[in-house]
Amino acid sequence: MSLYTPSHRIAVSYIDKSRELYLHRGFGNPYRWASHANAPFAKLNKPLSECTVAVVTTAVPDEDAGSKRKLWSAPCNAIPENLFTQHLSWHKTETHMDDLGSFLPLAHLKDAAEQGRIGSLGSRFYGIRTTFSQRQTVQEDGPAVLEMVRQDQVDAVVLIPI
Repeated sequence: MSLYTPSHRIAVSYIDKSRELYLHRGFGNPYRWASHANAPFAKLNKPLSECTVAVVTTAVPDEDAGSKRKLWSAPCNAIPENLFTQHLSWHKTETHMDDLGSFLPLAHLKDAAEQGRIGSLGSRFYGIRTTFSQRQTVQEDGPAVLEMVRQDQVDAVVLIPI
């Protein structure tokens, strides 16, 4: 009897899979899930209907950028037709990345601004690399994206990891 039928699935333990992958890649210890009790999340200081909102994604503009895994940004006034996601870990046989709006909702946010639900969409959206290094994310990438967001006078950010 098959353990998989269309009506019943066996759960995949992503925690165990991540630990195994981390050890398989040569890291000397199992992956430790990040915990940031002092994360700088804050209440908005004005209504969302007055806020400039931006998006941060882990997708990249092209395959070459995926191999370099660097921070990047692009203007929101020219929504790309697609972004490259093949370098990222997602279940490629059970889902797809054909719907750009599901992981880069710029058109949806433009609509929300037109309807008055948000103040405006930021001038650009941001891409942050996916990495196994929590140190790199916390000490380098996070502060770099925060600086870009502050330069653009963004009030709220939607984080969309893939």
